[in-house]
Amino acid sequence: MDEPKIVQTDLGNKDGQNKCPKCGATDISLNTKTGKLRCNFCRHEFEPQKLEGLEKDISNLEGEVLGSGTQDINNDAGDIITLKCSSCGAEVVVDTSESTSARCHWCRNTLSINEQIPNGAVPDTVLPFKLTKAEAKKQIEEFVGKRKFFAHPKFREEFTTDNIMGAYFPYMIVDVNSHAKLAGQGEHEVRRYTVKRGDNTETRYDADLYNVEREFDLSIEGLTVESSMDKLDTSSAKTNNIINSIMPFDTENCVKWDSNYLKGYTSEKRDVNVDQLRPLVQEQAKDVARFAANESLKQYDRGVRWDSQELDIKGQQWKSAYLPVWIYSYLQKKGNKDVLHYVAVNARTKETMGSVPIHMPKLFLMSALLETIAIIIAILFTTYKILADNSKFAWILAITGIVFFIIKYSKYRNKGARHHHETETKKEIRNLRKLDNLVRRKTGLSNSRMSGANNTKVSGNINKNIINTITNQL
Repeated sequence: MDEPKIVQTDLGNKDGQNKCPKCGATDISLNTKTGKLRCNFCRHEFEPQKLEGLEKDISNLEGEVLGSGTQDINNDAGDIITLKCSSCGAEVVVDTSESTSARCHWCRNTLSINEQIPNGAVPDTVLPFKLTKAEAKKQIEEFVGKRKFFAHPKFREEFTTDNIMGAYFPYMIVDVNSHAKLAGQGEHEVRRYTVKRGDNTETRYDADLYNVEREFDLSIEGLTVESSMDKLDTSSAKTNNIINSIMPFDTENCVKWDSNYLKGYTSEKRDVNVDQLRPLVQEQAKDVARFAANESLKQYDRGVRWDSQELDIKGQQWKSAYLPVWIYSYLQKKGNKDVLHYVAVNARTKETMGSVPIHMPKLFLMSALLETIAIIIAILFTTYKILADNSKFAWILAITGIVFFIIKYSKYRNKGARHHHETETKKEIRNLRKLDNLVRRKTGLSNSRMSGANNTKVSGNINKNIINTITNQL
């Protein structure tokens, strides 16, 4: 592979901080209502600088282009340093030229200047906060309010949004110019009917089987991945997927990095390099390509099984970014174990997701009550043959309590929440070539969907593999 092209995104701005163009003062902050920077000395407002020097037409991308902020992490700190929270272990970026103390946005513990660690690389770009604290508080209150019934009593008593904090999280924004080629088979349903099997009836399907190929050029703009190893880890012990699930951000509105945006907020450092994220970006780009092809596959209502999937990346462009999030956190004491719950709000789009402590005895009791009632009803249905022809469906009622428990637990913990990169990432198909050849008609099929269909599936366990790879490299 050719050496990547490095674009110096910090030219003319070595300290990462703009001065007021009117009076030259450096006391500048963001006005979230206008999106402009405001001088706190003369009150002049001015537009933030746009990031220059990177390719804007993704279809022209060739080779690998890296913003200077994406280069491997170094140990330079200067005024912008990182402090490690002694309470929860989070790493919080602080501008010591503005303040000698700070608080952790996860557990609100006061941070010590003695716990400084290497800061890493300065990002290329930043997406300014748009939502005010008051707007974020309203979003969090509404989210928690819908989950109050089964929430832990201590949480309900202690819940307040007065302590929410704004934080910038590190991401890599990747643009990809690629060529995709997929080959496999698809099925189109032509008939649906029922057949007798003893006392029961079963549904059968007839379908036409096709050989299917799709080949096209694909531009992917703003594919966004976390560049913090902790956030990439979505194991069962964590709820970091909540941060992932509030994406996407409107990254097209990112501006040139300026440390003034950090004023009034905290942030976390990047600790993952481009080389370590390439496998994740490659797999997510394949997901985007596979789902992009679905626009031309609507006739295959039983699905498509891709046997061959190729994505040739002709060019890619990486930018290191800080993206804004409002965080409410709550530390739950469970015996000798502390469990951190939090609610996150995308500070651009208002997308909200979180985890709320559950009062398990109440949830168990309600689920058991529903289960008991459902079993009694199932027995009555079977005994009195209320559903004589479909008696097996009566026993589906017997799992009502179990289903209720799973749904409520999932709603309160949201462990499965995630960003749907495969459909929510901007993309453009060009030069589409289609091939659809009828193979034969299949009859008497028992499944409503084609066996092995994978055109609506995303790559699994990718984050886990990334974490294991990074850990082995450290």
